Amino acid sequence: MSTGSHAGRPKSWVAVAVIFIGFTVGGVALTLGPNWPVFWAGAAIIALGGVLSWVVDIMSDVIVDEPQQ
Repeated sequence: MSTGSHAGRPKSWVAVAVIFIGFTVGGVALTLGPNWPVFWAGAAIIALGGVLSWVVDIMSDVIVDEPQQ
């Protein structure tokens, strides 16, 4: 678990990058037609990134700081 940093672990950033790539693929597919097979490929990449984020336990990177006064 990360301590003292809000940066997150590298494997968590890989999961975020996979989701971002899927979002980009789907967005480009919508602007090019729309090209539905490519759009659904982007959606599948996003789903893969979601599973990957669950596997690497991305939510353990969340740090709850004490409230500042």
